[in-house]
Amino acid sequence: MKVLAACGNGMGSSQLIKMKITKVFKKLNVQASVDHLSVGEAKSVAGNYDMIFVSHALAPNFKNSSQKTKVIGLKNLLSEAEIEEKIKEALDIK
Repeated sequence: MKVLAACGNGMGSSQLIKMKITKVFKKLNVQASVDHLSVGEAKSVAGNYDMIFVSHALAPNFKNSSQKTKVIGLKNLLSEAEIEEKIKEALDIK
């Protein structure tokens, strides 16, 4: 599974989000390759990913993304509990 963490500005916050997402995927025993980019860069490559994590406020930037790409808006970008909940929901894990 290819996953992307995107942030509004530079790469710092997306790197932090990437680390949290990677940790949660490992906890759930789901194989995932996680990259990180700014939202501007991410929009142009969104179709290459299965899942994109972004701030809830920035999720509409991806409304024209590929149907196969799940865009996951987070209210708290650093909340592992929220990330886990969203991954479980997206992958239908109980």
